[in-house]
Amino acid sequence: MNQNNQRKLIRLTTVDLSLYKLLKGQLKFVNQYYHVIGVASDTGLLDAVAKREGVSVIDVPMHREISLMADVKSLFDLFRLFKVEQPYIVHVNTPKGSLLGMLAAWAAHVPHRVYTVTGLRYQGAKGFFRFILKTMERVSCFFATNVIPEGQGVLQTLQTDHITNKPLRVLHYGNINGIDTDFFRPMELDHSNDLFTFVFVGRIVRDKGIHELTACMRRLDCRLLLVGSFGDGDPIDEEDKRFLLSSEKVKYVGWQDDIRPFLAQSDALVFPSYREGFPNVPIQAGSMERASIVTNINGCNEIVVDGLTGRIVDPHNEESLLSTMNWFIHHPVEVKRMGKAARDLVKERFEQKDLWHALLDYYDSLDCQ
Repeated sequence: MNQNNQRKLIRLTTVDLSLYKLLKGQLKFVNQYYHVIGVASDTGLLDAVAKREGVSVIDVPMHREISLMADVKSLFDLFRLFKVEQPYIVHVNTPKGSLLGMLAAWAAHVPHRVYTVTGLRYQGAKGFFRFILKTMERVSCFFATNVIPEGQGVLQTLQTDHITNKPLRVLHYGNINGIDTDFFRPMELDHSNDLFTFVFVGRIVRDKGIHELTACMRRLDCRLLLVGSFGDGDPIDEEDKRFLLSSEKVKYVGWQDDIRPFLAQSDALVFPSYREGFPNVPIQAGSMERASIVTNINGCNEIVVDGLTGRIVDPHNEESLLSTMNWFIHHPVEVKRMGKAARDLVKERFEQKDLWHALLDYYDSLDCQ
């Protein structure tokens, strides 16, 4: 269909990195049926999004941190953009972009305002800052016409914490984009070390359970592949950082665009996070036949079936993590079996194209709601 005859769909995130990483392939797929416009603050990736996805893009400066004057300017910029483009749908995710996008779309009388709720940032905050973040979620949901929780755990939290009383529906089995199981297919690389090897992938910050993981690594006879970057916000203890960078048990490889070789070099994923929305890493690991140790939090406990595709432990619990990692080390055959079961589950529930079609059906049903 000619794009001139297609209804406009604006996908908005705070910064272009989110469009680039979180929605890879999805924009291109949906663009076959809607005229998709990607909107975000350009940090250098917006043109890459346009070329890869074949969609229009528009730079609207937005800041992740709270900045009253800058936020008001971004709000008016979005309002003017929506009045000019007159989209049929504005679909947002990421906290600041969602708040500004829903407010501006409401003011511009956009008929369908869709908010996908991923990680709830207020869960890891305290005091007045927690109140601010919680209020932001309530406002974003209030001005949305439709709210999509990324998973069942997020759905239950939105209801329990009285964030919104709108009808809530998780698309397919959850997750924002699913994964390409052909890309994340099993591959075996030669292990140069006979020791059981865990891999961690993600931001190396306190909120990811790095303190407990480091404590366990001090006590266990195994290796750890550490994939990610040390974050400035929520930094880990200096003593833990020194251990992770100097221990012969740990191989730190920094941030990687392609994590598959490191998943392939490992025997299992360890992911002891305190808070998630619906993380991609355990799905990616499962697709590559790697069992996971995750915590009993939103998203993680929807991806891993305890005892079948991995193990679920309590967050903030060093001893629980230690005993489970130790069990993995001494039961490699069972861990291998869990990994094979994990791929079967991922293909059934989180195949990318299945989620894309569920999203397209959701868009097409908006006029009927």
